[in-house]
Amino acid sequence: MENRNFLSYIFISLKGMAMGAADVVPGVSGGTIAFISGIYEELISSINNVNLSLIKTLRKDGFAAFWNKLNGNFLLALLIGIAISVLSLAKLISWLMENKPIPLWSFFFGLVLASIIFVGKEIKKWNMAAVLMLIFGAAIAYYVTTLPPSENSASLPYLFLSGALAICAMILPGISGAFILVLLGSYKTVLDAVHERDIKIIITVGIGAIFGLLSFAKLLKWMFTHYKNITLALLTGFILGSLNKIWPWKEVLETKQFGEKIIAIKEENISPFYFDGEPQLISAVILAILGFSLIFILEKLATKK
Repeated sequence: MENRNFLSYIFISLKGMAMGAADVVPGVSGGTIAFISGIYEELISSINNVNLSLIKTLRKDGFAAFWNKLNGNFLLALLIGIAISVLSLAKLISWLMENKPIPLWSFFFGLVLASIIFVGKEIKKWNMAAVLMLIFGAAIAYYVTTLPPSENSASLPYLFLSGALAICAMILPGISGAFILVLLGSYKTVLDAVHERDIKIIITVGIGAIFGLLSFAKLLKWMFTHYKNITLALLTGFILGSLNKIWPWKEVLETKQFGEKIIAIKEENISPFYFDGEPQLISAVILAILGFSLIFILEKLATKK
């Protein structure tokens, strides 16, 4: 745990805002942003600090020791950033997905493409195990992106489970938590609940997310401690496989009505030159380059301590 000044925590909140913005989009993972911005391993370690021994520390040594052991300042700054982003950007991103899908997906495509290079660079030793893990991760993520979404389900136990599974995906670079919600059919329910401030649904999904997060972070921490190289290769594969989901030009093969919304449940990636409609190629290329460059700007900022 580092000694940080107030400005450092502002930067952590900004990284949280970037994570929150990514997590609202089905196809982009907040875990990818955490990795790029250099806080991924600290985030996993901090989540792991949340256990029963914290209560003992609180009773025995007081709040300051408890907060310190929790790495509370870091987690609080990050959560504030994520919350600001989700609450303020949910509406904007929903609007962009509806009205400007090609430029939005192009930006994220560039961002995720650069993330593959960025995370891949962290793999210190390329051997057969690393290559196999990369291929395995890419195949799993690609397969997940081809699954059709479920019917919308609003039952509370199902939403609890959705929250638990989505948060696991959210802290994995590559597989998006929002996309898992789409697959489970809970995305619209959750997004509407955020818009309409439906406290019952928000709390149910939140408790599910906390449950999923605490159990899954332990596994990730163990993998990073014992098999860092293989874990990084697997995560790189996840990001590579997820590109299928966020290719900007798609042909819709099948749609389904979810309440008032019509959602494409079967799509095919096509060339922009065969796209039915205005392919918006120039703005798409500019935004993809912007997204791609942003990763390396973030990397420069993260290494400038």
